[in-house]
Amino acid sequence: MAKAKAVSTPRRVASIVVAALVGLVIGLAVFGVGYSEMPSYLSSDPKTCTNCHVMQAEYDAWAHGAHKNVATCDDCHLPHDSVIDRYYVQVQDGILHGYKFSTSTYPTNIQIRPSSLEVVNQACLSCHGDMTSQIHVGLKPGETITCTHCHSNVGHANIGHDN
Repeated sequence: MAKAKAVSTPRRVASIVVAALVGLVIGLAVFGVGYSEMPSYLSSDPKTCTNCHVMQAEYDAWAHGAHKNVATCDDCHLPHDSVIDRYYVQVQDGILHGYKFSTSTYPTNIQIRPSSLEVVNQACLSCHGDMTSQIHVGLKPGETITCTHCHSNVGHANIGHDN
């Protein structure tokens, strides 16, 4: 009968350290998912946006606004053209918001990024495009105007944040 080869002490210690590190990473990931309420972001419930306390005023303004019964946050802030674009923007925004919330680097006046403004503008046009198609006929070639340029009171703009 052959004897089992003894494991060296440094190898045993390395195995314990690796197992502890893997356990730590898994534990932190499970805690992070629970603490951040990450599963709620798989829904389109506008209340999800208040998981991050800096969005409470935006939620409250939407809840008292004209779009409450016809559009959710996702309807305005995520692309409508494809599921891939929708999830790409959602993941990109989620990472950015998570970083800013975790590091307390949200500015006092939250401002929309140009890429997000484009998504919002396209969302407006997806619902109101027929009605607005003749309004801006006087624009010069290459000139653009966003919906929120004139309609800054729509959504959640009049809550003390800059647009």
